[in-house]
Amino acid sequence: QVQLVESGGGLVQTGDSLRLSCAASGLPFSAYAVGWFRQTPGKAREFVAAMSSGGGTTSYADSVSGRFTISSDNAENTVFLQMNSLKPEDTAVYFCAARYLVLSRTFLPDYWGQGTQVTVSA
Repeated sequence: QVQLVESGGGLVQTGDSLRLSCAASGLPFSAYAVGWFRQTPGKAREFVAAMSSGGGTTSYADSVSGRFTISSDNAENTVFLQMNSLKPEDTAVYFCAARYLVLSRTFLPDYWGQGTQVTVSA
């Protein structure tokens, strides 16, 4: 059974940093692309960042490029999202996601985590 379990969300102030973690189990981590999406009430879930299987390539939404960094610890089957210079518009539920080989805003996930709330106060 595949499980993606996020942690690290919380309430921070504008300009602060936060690191999200996602522990994956039940899948061959090295063969899966992993990433993060986010969603606010009444809006569609949107792509934030992704890392290719093997970690060689990363991609980011324009809105977070230069502020967020995706990384992984393959030994621990864990993917991270380092979020710096947070803004109120980054407030959302953040979901970890995984897809075999390729994940992007068009190649949607096979698996989702349960989500973790990030709130950035002005």
